Amino acid sequence: MDGGARPPHRSFRLSPVDRLGRRISPSVLDAAEEVGRRAIEHAEREHIDPAVAATLLEEAAATVSRALDAKRHRTQNAVRDLPSYLFLAFIRRVNRTKKRQLLLEDAVRVRSAGSHNSTDPEAELELKILVDELLTRCDPVTRDMFYRRIQGFSWKEIGLSYSISGHAAESRFNQALHKVGVRLGLRSKL
Repeated sequence: MDGGARPPHRSFRLSPVDRLGRRISPSVLDAAEEVGRRAIEHAEREHIDPAVAATLLEEAAATVSRALDAKRHRTQNAVRDLPSYLFLAFIRRVNRTKKRQLLLEDAVRVRSAGSHNSTDPEAELELKILVDELLTRCDPVTRDMFYRRIQGFSWKEIGLSYSISGHAAESRFNQALHKVGVRLGLRSKL
């Protein structure tokens, strides 16, 4: 194998239960295995960690399982192409995650740059107010993680300071921001 090439993804297996304890039906698990490699590769092209992508696929699979179950009870039309339906649900989750990452990066950039170098001071001020409002509603660990990210710490370094993995630190941070966003009415509950 040459120096820069990645090893090919092996067969993809999901747990029959997502991280929230929601069951994934066997037919959806089969569909997830079919689209898993392609889904992870897509997420990696969007600069999303493969472990986060796998979690997103699990969550999408659990949501699709619930949707299929609800359709069965309401005698609605069945899904014709389950792998495509699941992949679309996954893509929506990837897009939301990517949007959240971009907002965080913008907030970090504004917070660390101060008020200079701005082309729109009003927009920058509004963003600073939003970031400050979010931070006041976060728990101390989330605030600490945020400030460490501003200072240039990687998720791996932040995770080490809390004796968890970098992925777990990033996931914990994103979950905390999501909860605050729900409380502020910026996003809906899943």
